[in-house]
Amino acid sequence: MPRIKATALLCLLATTPAHAEVYRWTDANGAIHFSDKPPKHLPHRELELRNPVTVPMAENLRQSRNVSATRGEVQTMLSSSETPQKSRSSRQREDKQAKVCEGYQKKLDRIQSQLRAGYKNDRGNSLRQKRRRLSKAYSRECILR
Repeated sequence: MPRIKATALLCLLATTPAHAEVYRWTDANGAIHFSDKPPKHLPHRELELRNPVTVPMAENLRQSRNVSATRGEVQTMLSSSETPQKSRSSRQREDKQAKVCEGYQKKLDRIQSQLRAGYKNDRGNSLRQKRRRLSKAYSRECILR
């Protein structure tokens, strides 16, 4: 039993985030320096670093699908109370729009899987640029409608 507690404590200590100080100072030439060790004879200031905030792309896409589904349900409820049936042309437009949105989703998923699979820097930059462009188009044409 003591070994289990010791192992658990060791694992807990091993997984705690490392805390490193970052120091900033200006030398005689006016150049600003950053380091994890303070300079010995120069005035310096310790910086407080914040953890980065990240939201995974997959979560953004999942939330956008949820918002789109909710918006569609609300539209259906509103339109069913106003008109008994949708016209044939409006259904065709909605079907066409759904296919366009589905195409964007497939392209975004494909790019995301390529990014996860690994890439060289130039290839990754072009994939991220393509993903940004498709995400904007998807948001504009499918989510914000």
